[in-house]
Amino acid sequence: MPNSLAGETSPYLQQHADNPVDWHPWGEEALKLARDQDKPILLSIGYSACHWCHVMAHESFEDPETAGIMNALFVNIKVDREERPDLDQIYQTAHHLLTRRSGGWPLTMFLTPAQKPFFGGTYYPRTSRYGLPGFGELLQKIAAAYREKRGEIDRQNESLLEFLAATLPAAAAAVEMSREPIIAAAAQLRSGFDEIHGGIGAAPKFPHPFELAFCLRVSRSSLDTRLRDLVILTLQKMAQGGIYDQLGGGFCRYSTDAYWQIPHFEKMLYDNGPLLRLYADAWLVTGDPLFKRVCEQTAAWVIREMQSPEGGYYCSLDADSEREEGKFYVWSREEFAELLTEDEYEIATTYFGLDRAPNFENLAWNPCVAQTIESVAVKVGRDLQECESLLRSARTRLLAAREKRVRPGRDEKILTSWNALMIEGMAHAARLFGREDWHVSARRSMDFVATRMWQHGRLLATYKDGRAHLNGYLDDYAFLLAALLEILQAEFAAGDLQLATALADTLLERFEDRAAGGFFFTSDDHEALILRPKPGADSATPSGNGIAALALTRLGHLLGESRYLQAADKAVRLFFPTMLRQPGGFSTLCTALEEVVEPTMIIVLRGLRDALRPWQRTLSSRYLPDLMTLAVDSASSGLPGVLNKPVAGAVNAYLCRGVVCLAPIGDIQALLANLESG
Repeated sequence: MPNSLAGETSPYLQQHADNPVDWHPWGEEALKLARDQDKPILLSIGYSACHWCHVMAHESFEDPETAGIMNALFVNIKVDREERPDLDQIYQTAHHLLTRRSGGWPLTMFLTPAQKPFFGGTYYPRTSRYGLPGFGELLQKIAAAYREKRGEIDRQNESLLEFLAATLPAAAAAVEMSREPIIAAAAQLRSGFDEIHGGIGAAPKFPHPFELAFCLRVSRSSLDTRLRDLVILTLQKMAQGGIYDQLGGGFCRYSTDAYWQIPHFEKMLYDNGPLLRLYADAWLVTGDPLFKRVCEQTAAWVIREMQSPEGGYYCSLDADSEREEGKFYVWSREEFAELLTEDEYEIATTYFGLDRAPNFENLAWNPCVAQTIESVAVKVGRDLQECESLLRSARTRLLAAREKRVRPGRDEKILTSWNALMIEGMAHAARLFGREDWHVSARRSMDFVATRMWQHGRLLATYKDGRAHLNGYLDDYAFLLAALLEILQAEFAAGDLQLATALADTLLERFEDRAAGGFFFTSDDHEALILRPKPGADSATPSGNGIAALALTRLGHLLGESRYLQAADKAVRLFFPTMLRQPGGFSTLCTALEEVVEPTMIIVLRGLRDALRPWQRTLSSRYLPDLMTLAVDSASSGLPGVLNKPVAGAVNAYLCRGVVCLAPIGDIQALLANLESG
């Protein structure tokens, strides 16, 4: 008999609908049940592509004996961290405060009926192993502690709530902002790079697209060629490694080793959007054809596998298929030999490393670039163009054969914030490469969000099966605003600008802390939780406060709207002392700080559409991360006054930095000279 999860939109919750556990979704009904029965809450937070979430489900939640203990002793609540990042933030922070260990998924927390956590962990096995207690044994002990040690739990809760409140940044005294955190962040990140294999930190290695984008940007403004080289090295090693799907495109969430060879095979939308943008910028900086190929293959994968018929982008692909992690992606030599011609086999096995020892379990290979195609050509004594052609045909055959395998599960819910990250990445890459099909993909997703997720002047967070619901979070508004600013640079539309201003106004009205500065993660009419977070550091996704400050700064200068500029300034100023202490964790806010201290350059191009396009192509061919360009057709009507600029020739360019604007420029070379001079 299905439990209470059967009617939920989250595929992750639906995966647990037939468990013998009496699961409830988070909501007043479950919280009231805990209060009425005076039972502790077992809160389990995960997501559909999570490998260890599946393991714990198979071991414990599908086991009738364990389920019986859970049902007898607890009110059991299952949460999809992707639909409820507010709850995940709160209880991940609480887990860290309680255990002094990093969190993760599945997150297993035990709460009082008043939602206050008193014990927690992550994955627990059904029986004791890995130095962890068996889950059933743990459940009995937690329930006994709740009955017998209520006073201790209440006192611990008081202290915990104080510590949680202390995680919020306090309003600082007036500070004079400077570039000091930017310089310190770049130095800290530089020191953390693996100078041999690329990447920040040791295994497991995550892509860190926002930190890498920040470093690439700083390397340009500071002329730090070493920092630039470390970013480029990292992007090359990732693109050649197994964290990148060498056949189908797209990046997995992280590498389990220091060499980028063996990933945790889940593919997340939120990584691939920013990585698409970053690789497009890296191609602009270097002209490296490897980076162009990564963009082409990743964009093709997103359009082919991750874009719904309605236009929105799906969330993720599972790490597992047939209950084995990576089974969909790995190969044997015999499979290569059976599928490929003799010539293709010679090139592909050498290129992908199948002529070396297996790099995956069960004597299998996860394809990596073991040698460049140029090296392969020399090794086998063939013409380079012939080798490239054979590799392309081998890729096509292998990908077609892989498509016939049992596919990993796909989480088909559509999240506003993650769609915004992919819209921005796809639109940015489209503009740099001149790819109309990529722009159409981004446009389809933006239109979907604008029609399905924007209702009655408010954003909703998630959509599936025709149903959009849950209040939008800070990330939904901030990321979508940034995506709109990117879309506007590719093709100006008055409706996009109107939606951008509506999002900005709602950010100020519903999320801004007008007293202390900065933006709360939840709106002022969100359900009451034990904490209203105000996150500033980057995590797996960029800081909502950082993206909000950056986007509001750009929109404020574009429209001459002081409210947006003041809100952005207050947000950066609030976090400035923390950025000085821990600069490496605040790459996005450091980027916003740079544009607050040294305002964005904005170019408004006016002229007929066909005359504007060469100017747009020229400006898009240069890596200018602090530049925003809008090409506004002189035939456009209903423009705000600041954009309704006169046209005296074929094209007029209006270049401003902050409140300082130059006279109209009618020659593209003169405009470029002004940009180069700063």
